[in-house]
Amino acid sequence: MAGFRALAEQVRNPRLVTAQRRTALRKCLERFAPYGHRATWHHLCTRVGIATHDRDPDPERLVAALAELEEARTVWLAYEEEFAARRRQEKHHGIRQPSAIDDWHRRTWGGCDIVPCESPHRHPAARLAVVLRRMIAAMESGRPRRDCPVCGGTRFAWVAERTGCPASGPACRECGVLAPASVLTPEALASAEQVRGDGAFAAA
Repeated sequence: MAGFRALAEQVRNPRLVTAQRRTALRKCLERFAPYGHRATWHHLCTRVGIATHDRDPDPERLVAALAELEEARTVWLAYEEEFAARRRQEKHHGIRQPSAIDDWHRRTWGGCDIVPCESPHRHPAARLAVVLRRMIAAMESGRPRRDCPVCGGTRFAWVAERTGCPASGPACRECGVLAPASVLTPEALASAEQVRGDGAFAAA
């Protein structure tokens, strides 16, 4: 099975037909998809101007989407290296009790659903790398906050577990990100409105 880098080279390979390059980009998302596969694909297509079901998109747009994905992957791999080094240091000093960031890292290991979204079509507009940096900084600060760590929104809706949503928890009503409960204050969690059974946000 080809890894992320080999697939990225296929996306860039001008000797391949466009459909093959598009398929390679989709397969990259099986290795790294910060919002989950469908939401990350929708985000990249929106950012570079590709229709999500276009089987013959402009190759330059595919490469632009790949560049944003690679930028975010670089941010995430650097974080994982720092996280591993910190855990080794903590274990060396006898600190073995897992923290909130340890739990978050376990759930996001491998780079998929790092910042899950309430819907595949509802996600932050910022570049993936920017969103990852904001979420990592919020988790590492260890200080619960009243606003969304990604966009600063202050209204949340509680999403229960259901088919089609990769996670449950407080979703920002502005950008659609499901924030880890540990990053929000009890007041922010308590104020989260319920989401309707069809997955749509309840009316304000």
